[in-house]
Amino acid sequence: MNFKSDIEIAQEAKPQDIRNIAKKIELSEDDIELYGKYKAKIDYNVLQRTKSKNGKLILTTAINPTPAGEGKTTTSIGVADALSKLGKNVIAALREPSMGPVFGIKGGAAGGGYAQVIPMEDINLHFTGDMHAIGAANNLLAAMVDNHIYQGNKLNINPKRVVWRRCVDMNDRQLRNIVDGLGKKVDGVTREDGFDITVASEVMATFCLSNNISELKENLGNIVVGYSYDGNPVTARELNANGAMAAILKDALKPNLVQTLEGTPAIIHGGPFANIAHGCNSIIATKMAMHMSDYVVTEAGFGADLGAEKFLDIKCRKAGIRPDAVIIVATVRALKYNGGVAKEDLNEENLDALEKGLPNLLKHIENITKVYKLPAVVAINRFPLDTVAELELVEKKCNELGVNVALSEVWAKGGDGGIEVAKEVIKLIESNENNFEYCYDENQTIKEKLDAIATKIYGADGVDFTADALKQMKELESLGFGNLPICIAKTQYSLSDDQTKLGRPTGFRIMVRDMTVSAGAGFIVVLTGAIMKMPGLPKLPAAERIDVDENGIISGLF
Repeated sequence: MNFKSDIEIAQEAKPQDIRNIAKKIELSEDDIELYGKYKAKIDYNVLQRTKSKNGKLILTTAINPTPAGEGKTTTSIGVADALSKLGKNVIAALREPSMGPVFGIKGGAAGGGYAQVIPMEDINLHFTGDMHAIGAANNLLAAMVDNHIYQGNKLNINPKRVVWRRCVDMNDRQLRNIVDGLGKKVDGVTREDGFDITVASEVMATFCLSNNISELKENLGNIVVGYSYDGNPVTARELNANGAMAAILKDALKPNLVQTLEGTPAIIHGGPFANIAHGCNSIIATKMAMHMSDYVVTEAGFGADLGAEKFLDIKCRKAGIRPDAVIIVATVRALKYNGGVAKEDLNEENLDALEKGLPNLLKHIENITKVYKLPAVVAINRFPLDTVAELELVEKKCNELGVNVALSEVWAKGGDGGIEVAKEVIKLIESNENNFEYCYDENQTIKEKLDAIATKIYGADGVDFTADALKQMKELESLGFGNLPICIAKTQYSLSDDQTKLGRPTGFRIMVRDMTVSAGAGFIVVLTGAIMKMPGLPKLPAAERIDVDENGIISGLF
């Protein structure tokens, strides 16, 4: 059977004029700025005008990702289309893709099959330029730090304790660790430096966790760029950098309006990685969507141990929101992979392997329903070769935890394939069984918060620290940062910090090797295992397959 590629499906679509999409959510032409026929930015002042309304928030999360794929974004889009088919006023609120994974190995973030947001080529590449603006604001601050040191260093910044790194929206391992300022005296102060990928930068996180332009400017000023020779933190505000940074981000802060293949409005804005940063779209976009619809389908990156944990413990605190229901996406294939089946053998029925892999899904269910006490439904993203016996086994195990299972076939059928999931979500919301709790209290110590996440969410026995991490933790608490939420950078492939431990590992501890404060974003970043803030390209990068013809038509993009 020959399936059309995602880009072929998207290019065959006949999108509506974006002004018509805006009308569906009661936006006038004065409320939007057009970026061609099919993209627009929404004036952030709309947020205040519409704040009297608050739609129901549906969070989509998943099991730990595998090479077999889970389809979380695809499910989010398909369920939004399904809710629309059921007569609901709905908006999808999603993250912007990073070009790093687009040209690397993971692929884009515009959905797949017949559950996509369009124009998918634009969304997966430059879109409306938000990523570039975030990178420019980040690198302006980096330039101002080094210029300040070069021009006399009035703030007494210790060049060996500059913590602010440059960024670029590309997977480029060569830039992880560099030495800059080489050359003559006029070429700057020589020091060790490095690049992070733009979506891992603190500017991205600060951008996504700010409620308005004034708060963004204030939060950017709180960014710690380094430490003085006396050990005191030096901020972007002290460098007088935050005003110019906010000016660069003025237009980027306006959420982006696009549409699904079926004409459902979609707001796509902000794109922090979930294995490094907090993995959620912007607060402004989520709140705006909630103000303009009855139902909002949003997502958090990777599994419930990463994106959903950060959505609930960081974003919900900051925004003063909570989900009304949670969709947990899984596939039979991915569960068999977690049970030890090689990727090339996943098409064969294997109930033993499925039984071994199911604990991974069950742990994610427990995280949502037992730790956070939120109502949830499992969406099985169905593949053609999934057998009835396999699907029945998944349903039986989920039912034992008191959670219903619904089949999702949105990749092949669009909104029609998500009706079953959508009906379950509506049922959950209308039941009003929602006793949402955070995983930890902000006023606990850093170690207590880390222990709570590691033991409750990951299933670890506890947390260990390198000598450097212990020193960093003590310093952060002495500087008054101890009451901030925690953002753990961890492998997405395992509940543990070791990507080879699949399923539901036990008898492990989390190793913390580095700890820094993102004072602008308002959280502490904790690095575990081998996680890096700048990915590299694979042996055969996706970029080798991407091309464009003489008419500007892109090919090879999924």
